[in-house]
Amino acid sequence: MSASTDPTHLSATVLATLLAAREISSEELTRAHLARIDALEPRLRAFTQVLRDEALAAARGLDEERRRGDIRGPLHGLPITVKESLDMAGMASTLGVASRKGHRAASDATVTALLRRAGAVILGRTNVSQLLLYNEARNPLFGQTANPWSLDHSPGGSSGGEAAAIAAGMSPLGIGTDIGGSIRVPAHCCGIVGLKPTLDRWTNKGSNTALLGQEAIRAQIGPMARSARDIALVMSELDPASMAELDVRVPPLPLVEPASVEVARLRVGFYCDDGLVPPSTAVARAVAKAASALRARGATVVPFTPPGIPDAVYAYFAALSADGGTTALSLLDAGEDGSEGTDIDVSLRSLRTMASLPPFARRAAARIAGLAGERRLQRLLEVTGPKSVSEFWRTTHALREARAAIASAMRAEALDLLLCPPYATPALPHAASRDFVLAGSAAMLWNLTQFPAGVVPVTRVRPEEARRERRRDRLEKRAAEVDAKSVGLPVGVQVVGFPFTEHLVMAAMIAIEDELAGETDRPVTPVSPPSLAG
Repeated sequence: MSASTDPTHLSATVLATLLAAREISSEELTRAHLARIDALEPRLRAFTQVLRDEALAAARGLDEERRRGDIRGPLHGLPITVKESLDMAGMASTLGVASRKGHRAASDATVTALLRRAGAVILGRTNVSQLLLYNEARNPLFGQTANPWSLDHSPGGSSGGEAAAIAAGMSPLGIGTDIGGSIRVPAHCCGIVGLKPTLDRWTNKGSNTALLGQEAIRAQIGPMARSARDIALVMSELDPASMAELDVRVPPLPLVEPASVEVARLRVGFYCDDGLVPPSTAVARAVAKAASALRARGATVVPFTPPGIPDAVYAYFAALSADGGTTALSLLDAGEDGSEGTDIDVSLRSLRTMASLPPFARRAAARIAGLAGERRLQRLLEVTGPKSVSEFWRTTHALREARAAIASAMRAEALDLLLCPPYATPALPHAASRDFVLAGSAAMLWNLTQFPAGVVPVTRVRPEEARRERRRDRLEKRAAEVDAKSVGLPVGVQVVGFPFTEHLVMAAMIAIEDELAGETDRPVTPVSPPSLAG
């Protein structure tokens, strides 16, 4: 079967059109994707569960509905996948820890239920980082997911299994969650598209977290796909206004269609370096290339760096660590029967070490880091750790002030959108996320501000870009190691808007995608792992 006739190589939008025209059945489409899963999953390990029988039964039922003329909408019969952390009735959302294996969801997450109602066929559930707390997709229960572009690299995380499945053509469309780049970083690493909507733009009911009750920085459910139009399709079908009837946190505001946006009237700011981890050369080039693409579409594009990014990002870490790590560690310290500890992934071992440090030891470690020239590590050690209620309130206030300052600065420049990196480097080699959390600052900023942000693929790393001149400390040395192994990997750009302007974000993503279509170095998916190519 050639790429032109293989349905697993087509976008969700095209597949929806073929289904509507009855040129392909849902059962045929589902079987094609299951066959690709059979071929590629042994090498990629993107799935925690493949729901073969359930998917085929659902597809046959939806085909029968179509024959009767009962059409649910554009997603009718379309295969999709969902992240393991989202509830599915009767199944466990383990987050990669043994203590949650006995958990059984009473019902589907609301987004999952709405997808089923819209006629989507759920192929399976996809792998995550343990506790959803680092930018890889590996845990002791389900193993390590590989990046389809390079089996030696991670697909990112925590929605990395979802990104790998979509990039490899095992799924045309998926649902992830994002608390610090967990949709956008995997999209960047795998050469696909992802959108983190405004906080509570989509309902988050039934989305599990390792930090239950932590409300200063909350995760947001969002879509992932191979094209920006596919993202617009599912955002339109799962309209936030209808979700408001099911979840009081969702504002009853209808989604504006991105097709109504005149890109030529947009004013867009861009920046490459947020003052934390300098971006890889290829990452900076991707931002510049996306800026040029929007200029070519008539938009006004100007340099602009949001104020106070480092302070805001350190406040992000201060908030997430305010309990001293006890909530997350309680899940790691309990086994399947609640009595024995679970295996801990290498990327979380530093969390346990830091959490166990008494205050005087943490202060001493911070001073030592500062004397050694590790200023960023010093600051990280200073801000993380347990906090009193008053300290936590001050941290929360700092986060809200950062949000207001960035919004005011953008409005002062009459900006509609921003372009920036999704991550400091291309995809990481496996296990390289340990002690490299600040590399995700470009994505984390838009979680703490609660702005919508999407990622669209732009280019691939060139041989001459696989090096880094400046190596001042351990962060930049790690970044240099990552860059050295990055030739050929995909690179995306992040598009950010004001709250509730997903239509502008998606319109810009579509414009970038269209302008760069056909460029020789633009990442094209689906891609097969190198050893299975052809």
